Amino acid sequence: MASTLEVCVLLAGLLTPVGMMSQTSGSPMEKEFVSGGKIEITLESGGYEVRPSADNRIRVRWNEASGKGVKVKLTANGNSAELKVEDTPHNFHATIEVPAISGLRIRMTAGALTVSGIRGDKDIESNAGDVLVDVGKSSDWNEVEASVTAGDLSAPAFAANKGGLFRSLHWKGPGKYRLHVSLTAGSVKLRSS
Repeated sequence: MASTLEVCVLLAGLLTPVGMMSQTSGSPMEKEFVSGGKIEITLESGGYEVRPSADNRIRVRWNEASGKGVKVKLTANGNSAELKVEDTPHNFHATIEVPAISGLRIRMTAGALTVSGIRGDKDIESNAGDVLVDVGKSSDWNEVEASVTAGDLSAPAFAANKGGLFRSLHWKGPGKYRLHVSLTAGSVKLRSS
């Protein structure tokens, strides 16, 4: 027969609201989310691929052997979600899946970031590394701003290919989405699909 403490622990687990924060040190982590919502993502150093999920869920996967000790926190409430990846070890890699239509705000310490197949506004900033964004068709975008303080900026869809110091791109189009990419040192590539 279960003790009173065991019953209380079980009931507390059942009564925890769905929108509350989840934290884990294992892979994968996932949570249901709405299409068209906004997701704020904060990433410590590593290699990340952000791509569309097959359903309306946010999923984070990483290799537990190379990601030992990493902390992943994911909250979702209505049409907004927040994802934080912290305490990443050297050579950490993760795949993040989000609904195919999502607004993304990504802040990354350093590393390699690829964002592909996601329709919606994107606001991306990183200190150092490589940022690759699949922009689809240029006609999808209303405003594009990209800059790199030291490094390369390649954006064939917007007629830009620049290298050196203080490189930037400002472009206006007929679409409805906004793209902002800012990198201190490294390379920014805005790739057409």
